Amino acid sequence: MGFLEATGLAHRLPDGRQLFADVAFRVGAGDVVALIGDNGAGKTTVLRIAAGELRPSAGHVRVQGGLAVMPQFIGAVRDERTVRDLVLEVASPALRAAAAELDAAELALMERDDELTQLRYATALAGWGDAGGYTAEVTWDTVTVAALGIPFDRARFREVRTLSGGEQKRLVLEALLRGPEQVLLLDEPDNYLDVPGKRWLEARLAETGKAVLLVSHDRELLAAAATRIVTLEGGTAWVHGGGFAGWHAARRARAERMAELRRRWDDKHQQLKELVRSLRQAATTSDDMASRYRAAQTRLRKFEEAGAPPLPPREQRVRPRLRGGRTAVRAITCLRLELTDLMDRSSSGGGRGAGPFDLEVFFGDRVCVLGPNGSGKSHFLRLLGGDREVAHTGECRLGSRVVPGLFAQTHEHPEWLGRTLLDVLGRGEGTRAGLDRAAASAALSRYGLAAAGDRSFATLSGGQQARFQVLLLELSGATLLLLDEPTDNLDLVSAEALQAALEEFTGTVVAVTHDRWFARSFDRYLWFSADGRVTEVGEPVWAATPEGSH
Repeated sequence: MGFLEATGLAHRLPDGRQLFADVAFRVGAGDVVALIGDNGAGKTTVLRIAAGELRPSAGHVRVQGGLAVMPQFIGAVRDERTVRDLVLEVASPALRAAAAELDAAELALMERDDELTQLRYATALAGWGDAGGYTAEVTWDTVTVAALGIPFDRARFREVRTLSGGEQKRLVLEALLRGPEQVLLLDEPDNYLDVPGKRWLEARLAETGKAVLLVSHDRELLAAAATRIVTLEGGTAWVHGGGFAGWHAARRARAERMAELRRRWDDKHQQLKELVRSLRQAATTSDDMASRYRAAQTRLRKFEEAGAPPLPPREQRVRPRLRGGRTAVRAITCLRLELTDLMDRSSSGGGRGAGPFDLEVFFGDRVCVLGPNGSGKSHFLRLLGGDREVAHTGECRLGSRVVPGLFAQTHEHPEWLGRTLLDVLGRGEGTRAGLDRAAASAALSRYGLAAAGDRSFATLSGGQQARFQVLLLELSGATLLLLDEPTDNLDLVSAEALQAALEEFTGTVVAVTHDRWFARSFDRYLWFSADGRVTEVGEPVWAATPEGSH
């Protein structure tokens, strides 16, 4: 039976600032513990400490039952790693070492076939078996069939970059949940998964007997899967013993208790100081009063040395100002539109809603684009944003005064490489004017990014990158917001702030999302099916091609 126990963890940043201290929690067998907190609070740092990648400045972590880790980058692999490389990366260190030796021995055998090399190869084969390699290959066969629909022998040399982000996530999650390690650390396991994939993950987490510590910003997944919540805020952590449904109320009650304790301490502190002041003058004329004065001083000193109870954590305030502006009544018009590299042309002649589609989106509409991974949703947003490299037939045009602004899911912005946030804001770009340093700093402050102004975009956390992109949309004067999975990396406060800002936005919004909580705030829904059908439906649909009209 696996478990993870963290005691008194603390971490200091390279500049000497303390990120958090006195972080303590336990994850037992069958527990799914969610680690939540504002972007930059240290969630990934806690996972890295738990995984042994970072040494804490104080405290320790104890693990029993074997540990496996899924890092945040899974889903965005674009290098030459193969499926075998990826499943090995999340395997045990002993298995990885045995695989590396076996690969080296096989390579040496291809170069020279002498007795010594043959002996090395035989030893490497034995080491692979002793490390559990053959058992792992059986598991990986089940994994690739479940995630990719093909056996491991056919999948092992396939490059991971040919897989979608959702396929990469599903592959690694299958490997970890079916593997022998009894403690799992999952950093944003739901990112890149479509809703059927998220529901699959929720079901697997509910039935696993492993100890799972995960970071997620998906409110539906937290509500469905988390058995306990560990919240990083105020430079420390606190544990909510119930699920996510009761977390908001527990957080408010905790803040109220902390505020009341601090108020009582302040009142008592003031009383003691007034007592000392009142006795000071009397002590000059009476030995008895002098004794009482010294006793009051001692009492005040000990009270102050014991320290004040902590103040409630400061509420992170993210304040987008997505103003927009009036545009033509018809904001978007699509006539016989078809994304030719993605949609199933063979289906265009049959079936309701198959093939090219027509669409009108009016000023002020909030349109949510739904559908499985790979169905063309992101390409559709890019086309609306003016990317004419998106292969298509038919017509797609914007109304007068419609200024599109695109939020990219991948956060890929090579034009910002090596540039600080203040530099990006200062120079301006496209319809966005440059800002002086004071105005840029004020804008960053509204998004909780004031301290990151002199950092480059690439060094920010995923949530901080997302908030910066929303800020640039605000400054661009966009009247049509094109949002591709905008809540994927946003913390709970930022996601709720974005939803509130969109409600006040004067303009039109088209968003691709797999966030079920976020999707419910829209009023129109487009379904992109895997076979190329595009239909409009009356409510969020996640798993099947719905019936409906164009």
